[in-house]
Amino acid sequence: MSLVYSTESGRITPEKEKPSRPQGDGIVRIQRQTKGRKGKGVCLVTGIDLDDVQLKLIAAELKKVCGCGGSVKDGVIEIQGDKREQIKTHLEKKGMTVKLAGG
Repeated sequence: MSLVYSTESGRITPEKEKPSRPQGDGIVRIQRQTKGRKGKGVCLVTGIDLDDVQLKLIAAELKKVCGCGGSVKDGVIEIQGDKREQIKTHLEKKGMTVKLAGG
């Protein structure tokens, strides 16, 4: 049973836990996906073990390199279009191990 109210500080709200993402194996995987996007392809970049702020910075770099849009959702970077080779070369320059996954 947890404390709900205290006469000293009023209503007590429990600390919210940050959702933890599973740790990757150190390999960044890039896959192309069209499912649920009305035939439009996107490249999903997974396996980068960084927090959301750094992921958004990397996503911004990738969008500039590829010249297209994208976003970060649940620790996965989505880049519009089939730009896997450009993404791979850019991430390898940053010292990451990259694999092309899927079709």
